[in-house]
Amino acid sequence: MNLIVIAIVVVVLIGLVASVILSYASKVFAVEVDERFPLLRAALPGANCGGCGYAGCDDYANALVEDPDASCSACPVGGPAVAEKLAEILGKTAEVGEKEVAVVMCNGTRDAVKPLLQYNDIKTCKAAKNLFGGMNACPFGCLGLGDCEAACSFDAIHIKDGVATVDTEKCTSCGACAEACPNSLIRISPAKNVVIVKCHNTEKGAQARKECTNACIGCMKCTKECKFDAIHVENNLAYIDPDKCKNCGLCAKVCPTGAIHNYRKKKAPAKPKMTPEQIEAAKQAVAAKKAAAAAEQATAE
Repeated sequence: MNLIVIAIVVVVLIGLVASVILSYASKVFAVEVDERFPLLRAALPGANCGGCGYAGCDDYANALVEDPDASCSACPVGGPAVAEKLAEILGKTAEVGEKEVAVVMCNGTRDAVKPLLQYNDIKTCKAAKNLFGGMNACPFGCLGLGDCEAACSFDAIHIKDGVATVDTEKCTSCGACAEACPNSLIRISPAKNVVIVKCHNTEKGAQARKECTNACIGCMKCTKECKFDAIHVENNLAYIDPDKCKNCGLCAKVCPTGAIHNYRKKKAPAKPKMTPEQIEAAKQAVAAKKAAAAAEQATAE
């Protein structure tokens, strides 16, 4: 019996000694955490998309604490609202950044692009790219198997008519779709630029047109039409300078293949103004309707 008691006492003593040692070690080797870190982390959306340029929200919060030059506006998901919260926690002023969205530089729809073969293997763009460069004649175009769609955490990009299409209202410009595209078709651009070259083919015009009827053929009509020196043909492909473009859409109007798209929202047609006679007739109709309703109510009473 004494042996059992002695064993219990020994175990208890060992536990006490170990707890004292661990408690002391935790204080000696403790890593101080900046009190701002949990506040910053709570303010971030937690998407961990990497669009800020860091490994995730934790890494970005650490960078904000450790680097005084780190931007509070790097989170594309949170946008200006989150930037203001981060700046408030850090005692800084949030930089005002313009909204950016993903842009797909391809308009090779099923009717426009020439197919080369029927692809029935693994349904990913990356796998199709490894097989003769894809199933379509245009080696630069959208493969249409949805690697970008799978990579997007915000339901902002989908395959429509064989081509990736971006919902600009949902897009957070995180860049996950651009990273997933094996043909490097997707770029992140300022949302204010709504005139876009929807082509990535750098082959000469005749060859590009054979591969896709919607391809840019480098004819330079757009360059001649632009009054702001904003569009030029480089390596057989039209390129728009986002800083110079005024979104006038003249280049899109003269493009013979429709490779340039103008997504500027059209204003609703103004409603025709009523003549004084029509206004008076409308007033009389309203008055007559009210009188009829009053009479009907009086009859019912």
